[in-house]
Amino acid sequence: MVKIGNIALGEFPLLLAPMEDVSDPPFRRLCKEHGADMMYTEFISAAGLVHDAAKSFQKLDIYDYERPIGIQYFGGQLDFMIEAAHIVENANPDVIDINFGCPVAKVACKMAGAGLLQDIPKMVELTEAVVKSTKKPVTVKTRLGWDEKTINIVEVAERLQDVGIQALTIHGRTRKQMYKGEADWTQIAAVKNNPRMSIPIFGNGDVDSPQKALEYRNRFGVDGIMIGRASIGYPWVFREIKHFFETGELLPPPSTEERVEAARQHLSHAIEWKGPKLGVLETRRHYTNYFRGFPNIKTFRSELVTEDEPEALFGILDKILAEYGELELA
Repeated sequence: MVKIGNIALGEFPLLLAPMEDVSDPPFRRLCKEHGADMMYTEFISAAGLVHDAAKSFQKLDIYDYERPIGIQYFGGQLDFMIEAAHIVENANPDVIDINFGCPVAKVACKMAGAGLLQDIPKMVELTEAVVKSTKKPVTVKTRLGWDEKTINIVEVAERLQDVGIQALTIHGRTRKQMYKGEADWTQIAAVKNNPRMSIPIFGNGDVDSPQKALEYRNRFGVDGIMIGRASIGYPWVFREIKHFFETGELLPPPSTEERVEAARQHLSHAIEWKGPKLGVLETRRHYTNYFRGFPNIKTFRSELVTEDEPEALFGILDKILAEYGELELA
């Protein structure tokens, strides 16, 4: 049984990655329904929380049906990280996660996210301060290093464990790689196989099929897998992996009806959570994957990503169901 503190996650948990503008409550709801064992919020700025930014506070919204859930935040200033830890704790997540992995320039170049991979002592100092500031279990998500010359994740993992984190997720790329090239899971395995490590180690990067999930579980020995991009517009990835683990068989892909219903639910919950304008906008990135592989879907997809009126969007989804209801996807 894999545990973060006293939180039981099952024998081999599948985690939904924290993804900006993706891992919001409407999407998390779908992923939970389709088998995600633990989920994380979009990452939240510590400075935004301290300065009472409305957008940052809205990302603290979590719901009981999502549990266990972690709130992830990032920052590079000690006082902000401590104050924000109290704010996050008051939102009552099961876990507080620190982001030391975001590679985008506006975060990393301000010595936050993956930027802290250039200053490991400061990363450790910030982590220790957060651990001491909360009664919640603290976890970390990070990368292998800043670039190929600074891959030091085995040492970093030890030091983070020593200051009290209770799980570590490692994306198998450096900051320099961004999301290009292949994730190096041998480095993740090196952390997991280090006899000094006693906390759960979760791997992240490139897992986009049940077959690859099983291969990586068996080959690298991690305690669980975090899934990011493969879930966008395709929350069924969690149930498909679990079914493959249990039976060795691939589930048939979701039907047109299932895909349309997921898109409808996603849009409905997004509108309910953020209002019609933002709800419509923030659902758009998922439509391509909801209907990937549908022949001649381009016209419908163009309508889905340009239409602003909710009722018209629901009407387009009805048309897709009518047009493709008998389609059998490979």
